[in-house]
Amino acid sequence: MGVVVTGTVPVEEFALAHTRSTVPSVEFSGGRIVKSSEDEVVPILWARGADRDEIREALEEDPSTEDTEILADLDSEWLYRMRWTERVRLVVQMILDSQATLLDAEVGAGSGVWSLRVLYPTREQLSSTYEFCDDNDLTFDVRKVYEMNSEPAGQYGVTEGQFAALRAACEGGYFQVPRGTDLDAIGEELDLSHQAVSERIRRGMDRLVTETLLIGNSRDH
Repeated sequence: MGVVVTGTVPVEEFALAHTRSTVPSVEFSGGRIVKSSEDEVVPILWARGADRDEIREALEEDPSTEDTEILADLDSEWLYRMRWTERVRLVVQMILDSQATLLDAEVGAGSGVWSLRVLYPTREQLSSTYEFCDDNDLTFDVRKVYEMNSEPAGQYGVTEGQFAALRAACEGGYFQVPRGTDLDAIGEELDLSHQAVSERIRRGMDRLVTETLLIGNSRDH
């Protein structure tokens, strides 16, 4: 069964340390990062919070990345495709050696760490990352570890009850404008009270936002 891990890695031990040092206000965030057909790590990251030319110049000088190109320009943020070099040893080991998938990576303005969410096929492969860090004096500060379950929401830490409520709400049009259903109707479908449905939806939404949009600011509940 797959294992999802959230944790942090110091910027200086990971990627784009030079860029973050040169342009402290820049923020990077990205979705799924995998290896390319040439066994290279090719991330696609959004950059924001600084001048485009400053970011470009810093990336060109950054020893952790090569072949940087802009895929989208939205004036205040830019989507970059780049190739991370072998200096980014931790993520290379996670993805290439442990058969893991880096689901999210984010570093905020002024932050000294990257916040990561990683999917490992098994706990044994997670252990290989621990061993790699110990052998190479690297830091992977794990904050949460949870097993994937049969439901799609398992990788985000949502409970079965929260998932059922969110699914019923979404399928019924609760999040649409105007709403296609209400809490009473959802509660009747799930055999729950109005209050119970409301709490499950709110807690489930809180968890989803925390584990996706706010991964760099994850909170313990």
